[in-house]
Amino acid sequence: MRVTVLGAGSWGTTVASILTRRDHESLIWARSPATADEINAKHSNERYLAGFPLPGRLRATADLAEAAAHAELLVVGVPTGAFRATLEQVRPDLHPWIPVVSLSKGLERDSLLRMTEVIKQVLPGHPAAALTGPNLAKEIMAGMAAATVIATEDLTVATALQEVFRRGLLRVYTNHDVIGCEVGGALKNVVAIATGIAQGLGVGDNTRAGVISRGLAELTTLAVAMGGEPTTLAGLAGMGDLVATCISPQSRNRHVGEQLGRGRKLDDILAEMGQVAEGVKTVHAAVQLADQYELAMPITRTIHRVVTGEITAERAYGGLLRAHPAGHESEPW
Repeated sequence: MRVTVLGAGSWGTTVASILTRRDHESLIWARSPATADEINAKHSNERYLAGFPLPGRLRATADLAEAAAHAELLVVGVPTGAFRATLEQVRPDLHPWIPVVSLSKGLERDSLLRMTEVIKQVLPGHPAAALTGPNLAKEIMAGMAAATVIATEDLTVATALQEVFRRGLLRVYTNHDVIGCEVGGALKNVVAIATGIAQGLGVGDNTRAGVISRGLAELTTLAVAMGGEPTTLAGLAGMGDLVATCISPQSRNRHVGEQLGRGRKLDDILAEMGQVAEGVKTVHAAVQLADQYELAMPITRTIHRVVTGEITAERAYGGLLRAHPAGHESEPW
């Protein structure tokens, strides 16, 4: 199969490598011509995956039209802020009816749409799916065992995509609950910022465990309000992805939180990273959805106040628990 992956970040490059090693004819689109040249000539992507050689058969291009025309399967791994615009650009050159798989975990800020909803809006007639789960790129590139989920309402399509992505120690599950899978993938980044703040402040593992647990309750509550299924959030796309993102030093969102906890300014942190931390953008949409569905979601709301500069990270942790008295554990807070 001819597969195109849009986006040469760490996860996009990893997925393109997996597909190439599955003997698919993979082409990765890089926004930077220099990155495309590096992948083609040196079989590396040092900015995102330093030390990990890429398959020699993996080709790269900076020509978006060429990338679109190549695809029998389109995989989209660009940041959520560029997701819609990128799809609009590839639309004229894309073959009809081919599946489109999102790797991007977040919500569109203005519309509050999930990425598969954006796919359906911009590319009607194309089956839309999401690949999500606890998938840290460097661990998968190193050949470590991992599990992921292909989420789409059409389980026939899901089963076909499952076979495309399955390789070695990467175990691929299917799930029909696209809402639950995508909300879990988006909101876990917000909770990861919160647990990172706890790490930066040095408040202890008990606190971090509490934030992760109550964060899971928040994203489950929102997913169910939007039409998702609670069992999905207990699985790979919910708890699995949440735990990996909250505890791993590789997590960009956890890193942002940790640096905020150490008293640094958000703009300085993001400028130094040079990469996207989706939770910083997702939290704005998450608060709007919480308002829309009349949900408390205190962790999400508190992180929103931190990233907008309304309160400091230290103040957030000083007042979070006292501001919301504990009820029964099965309640959202």
